[in-house]
Amino acid sequence: MEDVARVAGVSHQTVSRVLNNHPNVSSKTRERVEQAITELGYRRNTAARSLVTRRSQTIGVLGSEMAQYGPSHTLLGVQQAARDAGYFVSVAGLREVTPETIKDAIAHFMDQGVDGIVVTVPHPGTFDVLRDITAHVPLVAVGSLGDEYLSGATVDQREGARLAVQHLLSLGHQRIGHLSGPSDWIDAAARIDGWQEALTKAGLEPATLIEGDWSAECGYREGLKIAADRSVTALFVANDQMALGVLRAFNETGVQVPADVSVVGFDDQPESAYFIPPLTTVAQDFEELGQRCIGLLLDRLENGTPVSAATVTPRLVIRSTTAPVSG
Repeated sequence: MEDVARVAGVSHQTVSRVLNNHPNVSSKTRERVEQAITELGYRRNTAARSLVTRRSQTIGVLGSEMAQYGPSHTLLGVQQAARDAGYFVSVAGLREVTPETIKDAIAHFMDQGVDGIVVTVPHPGTFDVLRDITAHVPLVAVGSLGDEYLSGATVDQREGARLAVQHLLSLGHQRIGHLSGPSDWIDAAARIDGWQEALTKAGLEPATLIEGDWSAECGYREGLKIAADRSVTALFVANDQMALGVLRAFNETGVQVPADVSVVGFDDQPESAYFIPPLTTVAQDFEELGQRCIGLLLDRLENGTPVSAATVTPRLVIRSTTAPVSG
């Protein structure tokens, strides 16, 4: 820093302010310092800095099921928000989710000296395990509203499901089935609850509930069965990948979407706008989820605020797979 200060013609305190994005630095001074940093190839010594600040500037992120769209994009959102806040991210992915693997991963993070931990494991038992862990750093559980021990950040999955069903109800549909995700997933269970609540509120009996596995193959397989029995006029599908499989099954069996059956997905993955027909779906803002999650963690870390929760509201994206009920 002394070398950078000498080349830039400023004090080392000014160099420190530039490195830490302090607002009280003029644009010309900031430009001179940044040019000196580039010329000298300066890199701050993070090990030395952590000795002074007692911070590693690292956040541990524990995740599983990373092949799935939701968990993988939640991780990306958290990583981006952490980087924007000036933190490095250390990721531990679990192949198998058990109390032992969760505890081992948390212990690994503590050995690394992380400043906080974000947990994105989408299974209910995860939070019970976290409550029994003394980590001595802030913890945020994604997919949970937390409790008195644990902060939580989540997308309102129930509200997303209600948006989907209410849209179909507004089009006159009354026989609205649901192809859900695996029942041991927090988000899948919440979407089932939202589907049931919306139908019950409308005075309808929730009937056709099929448990899926998130895959397009599953959507195709179950879509063939639905096409054969024609028990529904609309189908709320718990993610866009399964909806893709459903659309193919309907196409192959002559079921027209949306003339015969309306379909709504969930996630709004980028390809959904290019399905045939383009898919009506529920969008989750993973970038905002990541920002809210890191915000909760840093509030506890830097300001000592108590545990709290953050909820991100989903939105309905209407495209071409939904229409008024025929007949």
